[in-house]
Amino acid sequence: MPHIDLPQGTLDLLILRALALAPQHGWAISERLRQMSSDVLRIQQGSLYPALHRLERRGWVKARWGTSENNRRAKYYQLTRRGRRRLEADQDAWEKMTAAVAQVLGTA
Repeated sequence: MPHIDLPQGTLDLLILRALALAPQHGWAISERLRQMSSDVLRIQQGSLYPALHRLERRGWVKARWGTSENNRRAKYYQLTRRGRRRLEADQDAWEKMTAAVAQVLGTA
């Protein structure tokens, strides 16, 4: 399958969505996104961790150290209240934008 570049800001939205249900560590976030997208979205560590750090700086996620399923030390990320509000706003904007693009493409 060819590599798909995500539009600017989309990775942030996807990470916030993956964290909406429960705190997760980085590898689990990338696996969850891969599964949720039927194996289309494969987020590389070189993109994922800078995005997580950016989200943490913005106050949309917070992190704590914990122990992973395989008994390793891992940083767990969870949505903050601000992050949940951001997810709702960004998801709404995404849905409006993709509906408009689909409408334009459908009129060709």
